[in-house]
Amino acid sequence: MLKIPVINRSKHALPEYATPLSAGLDMRANLDESIILKPLERAMIPTGLFIELPEGFEAQVRPRSGLAAKNGISVLNSPGTIDADYRGEIKVILVNLSNDLFIIEDGERVAQLIVAKHERVDWIPSEELGSSERGSGGFGSTGTK
Repeated sequence: MLKIPVINRSKHALPEYATPLSAGLDMRANLDESIILKPLERAMIPTGLFIELPEGFEAQVRPRSGLAAKNGISVLNSPGTIDADYRGEIKVILVNLSNDLFIIEDGERVAQLIVAKHERVDWIPSEELGSSERGSGGFGSTGTK
């Protein structure tokens, strides 16, 4: 299991996996007072968490499916990326895509955090690419069903 240094300046326990096979850790809002999100409004939600990821890893901030399905609340820049060299507080950009007000309370689970390996690339300038069965087809070109 990957060990990640974390500073918790929130009033809440460290993020946890909801089940033994969960991929994402539940992130909680760390608020002094509730935040009201009007329809189509967005807000930066502090978590009080600071992490030190190892080189070659990123953390992805993703929406919680329950908030999205039940309330129309999502992470605006989904997935938000936390780079290994970032040392600031993790904040979640929530957006209200519903027609109703939504109140964010202190301690509410507002997003998931997934830590993942990633690769860096070196570009090879080329004049043409190898062929594939798909070719240049995109945006629905692999079928309509």
